[in-house]
Amino acid sequence: MRRILLLTLPITAVALALTACSTTAGELPRSSATATAAPSAAASPAPTATCNPKGAERSFAPLNPMPAPGTVPSDPFMQKIKSRGRLIAGVSADTWKLGARNPLNGQIEGFDIDMVRAVAQAIFNERNPQDLDKRIEFRVITAAQRIPSLQNGAVDIVARAMTVNCGRWQQINFSTVYYVAGQKVLVASDPTDPTKVTGMDDLSGKKVCAPKGTTTLDQMKREYPKVVPVVVDLHTDCLALFQEGRVEAITGDDTILAGFAAQDPYAKVVGARFSSEPYGLGIAQKNVKFTQFVNGVLAQIRSDGAWQASYDHWLRPALGPSTPPAAQYGRPLP
Repeated sequence: MRRILLLTLPITAVALALTACSTTAGELPRSSATATAAPSAAASPAPTATCNPKGAERSFAPLNPMPAPGTVPSDPFMQKIKSRGRLIAGVSADTWKLGARNPLNGQIEGFDIDMVRAVAQAIFNERNPQDLDKRIEFRVITAAQRIPSLQNGAVDIVARAMTVNCGRWQQINFSTVYYVAGQKVLVASDPTDPTKVTGMDDLSGKKVCAPKGTTTLDQMKREYPKVVPVVVDLHTDCLALFQEGRVEAITGDDTILAGFAAQDPYAKVVGARFSSEPYGLGIAQKNVKFTQFVNGVLAQIRSDGAWQASYDHWLRPALGPSTPPAAQYGRPLP
């Protein structure tokens, strides 16, 4: 019988996320700012689009020249952010190492969060970390709320392990790719469990959990139709079901599963990657200048070592060494 391990950090993070309390953060790679709950929204269906999947990774060229730190172009949307005095970001509060609330200090922190902080720093040029904290408002959203939250203007930007693909480009804009993850599967590692699972091929007829509104779920349904999908709102809902023995496995990006395995000594990530999941920052489709601005920020942190420092802190211990993915430009301006 599989041992049941009670949730600690994930449940705490989710509970705190639901309270949407204010948080304060320090220097990178710590988190920042205020968190509030985003309005509920259903996922918008992705329209059918004809495009080369690799071409989906091309974004708009950065602004040239980029504005000086603390200034923004004469674009109405960016002027609105500047006048408001804060950047509103849709993030996760329960995805350990990417975007999760630290139960010890209440801060949302992780690799995705550092991408938001870099954008806010470029807009407001706050040298004091405590002052930068006041310039970011986090709105905790589910995976299914990512696109609707941009379309309805609830957030300015989304940093939530969001895969760039053709269908989503028909609904929103993406920055250049800031990380390339891959889909794997997490299963029990308890030596008393006679089940030997080495990958998704061994899970036919078994219950496998994935959040709704994700490419993870779409890929599992498409590539492994004999698997029984269990659909939930949050990644940590999957972990709870897994630890209660109600699903046999969790499928998701290796970044997310690595965080689960680090929290659960009776879990392991198995198999080879069976997808490529290039992450981009989501931006509303009409905000092209802002997309170009964000691409300029990402180019800067690739070159000045800030990307590398963030990756080494949050992800390298679980996933090994990596370098920033090369930016791909060439998407025509509308």
